[in-house]
Amino acid sequence: MNEKFEDIEKIIQFWKESSDQDYKTMQNLFKSKDFSWGLFIGHLVLEKLLKALYVKDNQKNALFTHDLLRLADKCNFSLDETQKDWLDQISTFNLNARYDSYKREFYKLCTKEFSFLWKERIETLRLWLIQKF
Repeated sequence: MNEKFEDIEKIIQFWKESSDQDYKTMQNLFKSKDFSWGLFIGHLVLEKLLKALYVKDNQKNALFTHDLLRLADKCNFSLDETQKDWLDQISTFNLNARYDSYKREFYKLCTKEFSFLWKERIETLRLWLIQKF
């Protein structure tokens, strides 16, 4: 789909606002100690910011993907190796929290220490992406 140029800002704003809402949800899930779902939503926070940046940089609708690294590679900025590794790992939170066959193992993996480490990394990436606007 090719949007008219004047629609681009509305699409960007939609993705950013949706990301902000998800960020609040992620915070609430962590407060309630629902870490696996908090990380799942954290993935969405970054995915939506990356889709907003994709739209901004490419002047067309975002790709239909949940792969954060793939989205980032299509934007007009560079990633260092740490950021690439983080995005690649965070992308797995989408799959692991979504499908029943993976949920149990992911739930076990999401200790408080593991979850807060990745929450901090999601927040670091979020702030870095926001600066790209």
